[in-house]
Amino acid sequence: MGVNMIQNHMELTFDSISQNESFARAVAAAFATQLNPTLAELSDIRTAISEAVTNAIVHGYSNNPAKKVYMSCEIQGNVFEATVIDEGKGMENVSLAMQPFYTTMPGTERSGMGFSVMEAFMDGLVVESTPGRGTKVVMTKRIGSVGDDE
Repeated sequence: MGVNMIQNHMELTFDSISQNESFARAVAAAFATQLNPTLAELSDIRTAISEAVTNAIVHGYSNNPAKKVYMSCEIQGNVFEATVIDEGKGMENVSLAMQPFYTTMPGTERSGMGFSVMEAFMDGLVVESTPGRGTKVVMTKRIGSVGDDE
């Protein structure tokens, strides 16, 4: 147990419009700064949040601005955790959706790499989804994991 066991939590609800993707990314990064992350760690968090929020807006809600996206961030010790939830259409097959290049929108600018990006930039990724009910994405990142705790 470190001397400074930070515990903190915040929640944010915003309209399902693309402009709020950068807002959510900025809020998550600002919240994570209390862990004194490197610029690279902050950039990783921003990138992963962007992907999760964009998925909720584009895939979960089909860009319906009347819908809400829910984001919460939590800090436990040196671990940052972000959860992004939509109550949209959900996914039948999460493991298929998480495969690189899989997209439900072929012929568009969508690369099908959203979950792969989240996995690459964060230390943990859990995706739960129910068709017709929505999707919950939980991402974790250990900040300063190389010997900072000792």
